[in-house]
Amino acid sequence: MPKEFSRGQRVAEQVRRELAELIRLEVKDPRVGFITLTDVELTPDYAHAKVFFTSMTGQEGLDEILRGLRRASSFLRRELGRRVRIHTLPELHFVYDPSVETGNRISALIDKAVESDRHYADDAGEGEGARPDTDTPDSSR
Repeated sequence: MPKEFSRGQRVAEQVRRELAELIRLEVKDPRVGFITLTDVELTPDYAHAKVFFTSMTGQEGLDEILRGLRRASSFLRRELGRRVRIHTLPELHFVYDPSVETGNRISALIDKAVESDRHYADDAGEGEGARPDTDTPDSSR
């Protein structure tokens, strides 16, 4: 059975989409240019919204990006009120989301470990002919 989303989750996703579009098209501050909104968490009463973002530049210039977002927050909130009809317009709190950076770092570590295993297997397999993992038929297929 598909997972059902609560109204709060649907509103949070709508807020994320609208804010992303507003930042991309309407905010003229160059400090805010290269960010991606990853998530929005709304309080149950919709009074506050944590807006998680990541930057193409990583943590470099993060203070400037946060200053630009805080400066644009009143504009973003006003425009959000015109686009999303909810009884309480949330106050926006911007939070840097390091998950993309962490994911890239973990992926690079996994790639390095796989390459190391391949190198070790190649060294151990020299003189014996072909590598066993490529020539042995898999009986489970």
